[in-house]
Amino acid sequence: MLNTLSGRFLILTTLFVMLAEVLIFVPSVARFREDYLSTRLERAQIASLVLLADDMIAPELEAELLENAEVYNVALRRDEVRELMLSSPMPQPVDKTFDLRHSTAFSLMRDAISQLFTPKPEVIRVIGDPVRKGGLVIEITMMTGKLRAAMLDYGLNILYLSAVISVITASLLFLAVRSLMVRPIRRVVDNMKDYAINPEDARRIIQPSTNVTELRDAELALKSLQTDLTSALKQKERLAQLGGAVARISHDLRNILTTAQLFADRMENSKDPMVKRVGPKLVNSIHRAVSLCENTLTFGKAEEPAPALGWIVLADLAGDIFESERLAAGDHDISFGEDIPAGLTLRADPEQLYRVLLNLVRNARQAIVATGKPGEVAVQAVETEKDWQIRVVDTGPGLPKMSQEHLFQPFAGTNRKGGSGLGLAIAAELVRGHGGGLVLERSGPEGTSFLLTLPKEVAHVA
Repeated sequence: MLNTLSGRFLILTTLFVMLAEVLIFVPSVARFREDYLSTRLERAQIASLVLLADDMIAPELEAELLENAEVYNVALRRDEVRELMLSSPMPQPVDKTFDLRHSTAFSLMRDAISQLFTPKPEVIRVIGDPVRKGGLVIEITMMTGKLRAAMLDYGLNILYLSAVISVITASLLFLAVRSLMVRPIRRVVDNMKDYAINPEDARRIIQPSTNVTELRDAELALKSLQTDLTSALKQKERLAQLGGAVARISHDLRNILTTAQLFADRMENSKDPMVKRVGPKLVNSIHRAVSLCENTLTFGKAEEPAPALGWIVLADLAGDIFESERLAAGDHDISFGEDIPAGLTLRADPEQLYRVLLNLVRNARQAIVATGKPGEVAVQAVETEKDWQIRVVDTGPGLPKMSQEHLFQPFAGTNRKGGSGLGLAIAAELVRGHGGGLVLERSGPEGTSFLLTLPKEVAHVA
């Protein structure tokens, strides 16, 4: 019971109701005591009326009147004269005197508490105003035994009533909490457990149904989290499938390119100047094709190898890329330019940097060709004290807003028909492996610009 929300709510409600009853207990008992004493004054005044009617009454009648009024003496002041109307022997002297005419709420509560904690019976004098203007002042003496017993009986009744009210109230609140809070919370917990069994099953995603604002916000947040997680897991599954496909392609591609490599080796020995110039590029292209398949497989396994850092002449690397892309552009009116300081060298993995820049330049070239309009692709570079900054700028149509939001996510950041969005994701991963970053600086109708930064000091390469 103590470990459940509804159980704790039940116990706390009971305690709070009892505490509220305790706070009203003292004023209630004080009021009861005042009413009790006022009643005894009225009885004594009624008993004294017999003596006013007949100056002499039998002692037996006087004793009976005092016994019915539950007092020992009755003194009535009329016309400024105090008269002892009825009297009987007192068992002990008067211990305390209470004047109800000038009592305050505090004094009544103080006297009531004092009475409860005084078990020994006492003789007290009570002074009050007569009812119906039957005199100026009336005084009685009485024993406190019956008064204290009546006060205790009244207090116990309040206690029992408070307990019943607490139990009923707490039970109703217990049922209300279980219906309005505990059941919706348990439904959320059960859904989380069920979803954890198979998070890739979209049917297990929670469907918000509660009308409680706070719980509905929690259900909506959980639904968003589960939706994103399911999408991410499906995306990873597709990457794994892609890895398997690339593994098979890479194996077959190696066999297919073996013959091409043999012919390329023969071409290196040719004396034809054109063949000598094209032969090494053909060999490098074949090698990069195989390497690309292997590295794509590694990306699918989330095991991209650490870059093998070396010094690279950036202009030569950009020239190789531009030469390849010029051939791919064919007759389309597109120009390739570079704004790279002469002799600029940077430290990076040659193969990985080639792949990153090739992907950016190729995407730019394909975007311009798709428009059917002339365009330009340029590679710019600057060197600072801390890093090298490389920009790939084009005059293409720009990227859609949706593509920009998920640009570096596999299968989500492409705007090209038939594209998978994997290229930029691989490029960003490779740049992060160098300790740098790849960001989209701008994209719009005036063109697109990507910024690639490579730090000069790499403390850790992952």
